[in-house]
Amino acid sequence: MPSTQLSNRVQHQQHIDAEYQIPGRKPSGFHRMMTGVMAFALGVFICGAYGSHSPTDPSLNVASDAETSNLFGSTGAVAADLLMQSFGWTAWLAGFGLMIGGVYRTFGIGPRRPSRWFWGMMAISMTCICLAGWPIPSNWPLATGLGGMAGERLNHFASIPFAAFGAPDPVLLASITTGIAGVLFAAIAMGLGADDGIAVFRTIGQMWNSFKRGKAIPMEVVTEHDEAEIRDVAGLRDRANSFFENMRSRNPQQAALPDPEKMEPHLEDNFLRNIENSERPTIPVRQRLAEKVVETQPASSIIEETTPKSTLFGNRASQPNTDMPAKAPAPAPVSVKPVRAPQPATPQSSISAPILNDGSRLPPIDLLQLPPERRSDHDETKLLEMAELLQVVLGDFGVKGRISEVRPGPVVTLFEFEPAPGTKSSRVISLAEDIARSMSATAARVAVVPGRNAIGIELPNDDRETVYFRDLLSSKAFTRSRASLPLALGENIGGESTVADLAKMPHLLIAGTTGSGKSVGINAMILSLLYKLTPEECRFIMIDPKMLELSIYEGIPHLLSPVVIDPNKAVAALKWTVREMESRYEVMSKMGVRNISGFNKKASEARESGETYTRPIQTGYNSDTGEPIWENEIIDMRPMPHIVVVIDEMADLMIVAGKEIEALIQRLAQMARAAGIHLITATQRPSVDVITGTIKANFPTRISYMVTTKIDSRTILGEQGAEQLLGMGDLLYQASGGKLNRVHGPFVSDEEVEAVVNFLKDTGEPSYVEGLTDEPEEDVSVADAAMGVSSGDVEEDLYREAIQIVRRDKRASTSYIQRKLRIGYNRAASLIERMESEGLVSAANHAGKREILMPEDNAA
Repeated sequence: MPSTQLSNRVQHQQHIDAEYQIPGRKPSGFHRMMTGVMAFALGVFICGAYGSHSPTDPSLNVASDAETSNLFGSTGAVAADLLMQSFGWTAWLAGFGLMIGGVYRTFGIGPRRPSRWFWGMMAISMTCICLAGWPIPSNWPLATGLGGMAGERLNHFASIPFAAFGAPDPVLLASITTGIAGVLFAAIAMGLGADDGIAVFRTIGQMWNSFKRGKAIPMEVVTEHDEAEIRDVAGLRDRANSFFENMRSRNPQQAALPDPEKMEPHLEDNFLRNIENSERPTIPVRQRLAEKVVETQPASSIIEETTPKSTLFGNRASQPNTDMPAKAPAPAPVSVKPVRAPQPATPQSSISAPILNDGSRLPPIDLLQLPPERRSDHDETKLLEMAELLQVVLGDFGVKGRISEVRPGPVVTLFEFEPAPGTKSSRVISLAEDIARSMSATAARVAVVPGRNAIGIELPNDDRETVYFRDLLSSKAFTRSRASLPLALGENIGGESTVADLAKMPHLLIAGTTGSGKSVGINAMILSLLYKLTPEECRFIMIDPKMLELSIYEGIPHLLSPVVIDPNKAVAALKWTVREMESRYEVMSKMGVRNISGFNKKASEARESGETYTRPIQTGYNSDTGEPIWENEIIDMRPMPHIVVVIDEMADLMIVAGKEIEALIQRLAQMARAAGIHLITATQRPSVDVITGTIKANFPTRISYMVTTKIDSRTILGEQGAEQLLGMGDLLYQASGGKLNRVHGPFVSDEEVEAVVNFLKDTGEPSYVEGLTDEPEEDVSVADAAMGVSSGDVEEDLYREAIQIVRRDKRASTSYIQRKLRIGYNRAASLIERMESEGLVSAANHAGKREILMPEDNAA
């Protein structure tokens, strides 16, 4: 964002900062500055008084007529004596801590969380205990140790557990333990992480190796500024060895500590320079939890490279490795890496495809387009400016809070906003369009992060990355998936592949306007199944009233019938699917299994063992004895493939046969899961007359691409948000009525689909089911057909029964006949019209009622 616009908005935000301090911004105010100056002055007083302390100065513990030599007079002498008596050398840490805290407070920098200061106090306390166990120098003026009276008492309590276990020197062990704890607490207080600790130990190891060899540090990890340091290291080794010998001896008369005023600055400079210039294989970017705030200093960063998690906004990935140059006067600036790490493609031969046990071949991955190399970094400065500007924009609308995290992704960047107490989430969510306008973005999606006190604000990247289908099929999430019907949906906002199992959904409802990427997404789902499953494992029924999207799959061996383009034949195909479902349930009930997986397992075992499953059935009675006659029915043990019904446009089918289509889809959605039959239905118009309440209730898993209005988003997902998507495959995925996940769908070109289809056509011919799209003779039941009863006879029986109902109940309406005979509306209307034509009932009047004209004893 432009810097002038940023500065103007920051100035406009100052009145908000005065009322509510937003962490991560430079605060201002007279009270804050005065407290910082006072803390700094107190630290200077403690260090000055303690540094100029003299045992002969008059104080509360010393009665003397000598002139006070303390830098701050008698007040300083009294304060220095109390500090030395109470805390010993630890008083230096208190003084320096107040000075640093005063600087932080005055300029509004440094840690703001109280926990940091708590750990700092704990570090001082641990240091006090540690110093109490050190050998006492000969020139130490007090009877207590270097930790003062407080350190001596605390060290006594700390050594009790060691003494209880019979340790040889409990005081020394307590000193070592508390010293280590003090270092850890200090690291926590300073915000250091595990990587910093590794760098420290690596540097210490290099220095120790140099001590033992008596050599300089290798030149590839040292700059020209370290030559003076290397000359001092050899002398430091001798002084350190003598110090540890004195510490082991525990003899106060022989112990002699190095001068701390000479040793500490030297060690600090050398230590920092070795960390910056040492040769490290990786430089991970880590950001501590307390520092995840927006800072205006160039050295700070709110960008946290993390591992993906299953929340609403996706997952996080680790930082790729980078190499530090061998010689550099200063470390290179931290670069922001994308949250995803590109996954290498699984190598497959372009000559031969994978061959399965049954001889079938799956398509090779080389039929798909090879994706270009992805960009591996983000502009950290720009992300910082966007986070700062976003916080100011929210302040302009009266929303107070702070940006806690920024997660860049391949298509959008997520800003996690923690609102101030008392801020309603709905108020922030309603500002989505205003946020997009103020941030000069095409769209902005705002939603609550589940389980956290944060609101996610997703803004599109200026340079959008394309998600390629080949990357998804090569990812570990797809290749190692144990799903029965895996669907490669795309990548989440963290850049990780998202693979769903259609068998667990068990049906999928898709909506999206023209240009949203819906058709490309359906192609990606179909290809996902074709790349994983053979025709013996999965069959398709494709219904495409638009005659454009699915016709390309005509002729592949996975199809049960040619692609259905006639809506009337689509109704017949759905009826056949219902009959197939009922037939499968009948077979599974005979086998005593609950689902298709159990049946296929038994069928596989029977095929391997050569067994034949039979079931006794009664075929009649013996005419002589009257006993039932039983015969064995052989059960067909051929494996059942999964059947996936793909409907590309529901709206066209609902226009032609809405009630009938709705009833068939409802029945399949309610019962077809265990039979291995699954539906993928899509529509461009997610209105309530297309996606009815009945259909929504039976499709818990839904996907919405970009839609035009909030109403359409609520129709398909139950909440708004889909209208803020970016199009071109950007989607919201709702699994089984749970939370929404944003996914970026893959791009699949027509050439790629055609290449896969041509490959499958070469592997075999389709085996169509005869009569799948023919209208069944619904009027003739299975029993009637076995007895030779024609459909005309059944129709006549139905007509006579309808006449009896009208004559008996004195009601002649289509809906009444439909309910009584349990038939369709059209057939009931035909029966009433026939009665009218034969003069049994009158024509309907203006109110829709008919007069019954048949006599009481009429028996038609």
